[in-house]
Amino acid sequence: MKVILREDVKALGTAGEAVNVKDGFARNFLVPRQLAYVATAGALKKIDHEMKKRSRIIEREKISAGEYAKRLESVIVTVPMRVGEEERLYGSVTAQMLSDALMRQGYDVDRRMIVLDEQIRTLGAHTVSVRLQHGVHGSFRVNVVAE
Repeated sequence: MKVILREDVKALGTAGEAVNVKDGFARNFLVPRQLAYVATAGALKKIDHEMKKRSRIIEREKISAGEYAKRLESVIVTVPMRVGEEERLYGSVTAQMLSDALMRQGYDVDRRMIVLDEQIRTLGAHTVSVRLQHGVHGSFRVNVVAE
């Protein structure tokens, strides 16, 4: 059965794409969950309208994510950690710690959005990047201090 995807479906295709799937998969999974339409002339017009509407929404979200990323650039988060000899940290600074510190400052950043290239295990200033919506990235500064 040929269907037109309304949303991105992992391992199948992207929104607006026409794909061939088994009849049962379309009838029992894609169509009831409103992930796809059966490919007809009317459905093509409907999906075209939805795609235009969706692209406008995505553009607005990209703009707001870009503004949010610019605001994050000026943020400095201080994280107190226990320190052992030679000023080495007990453990490391986690994404959850950074997310909680950002929440206390009024920034709503989920821990899964924080990208730690390598673990923060030393005192001092570090730059941490954040993966926002639609491929927009931002960063903020982290100061790790002794408790």
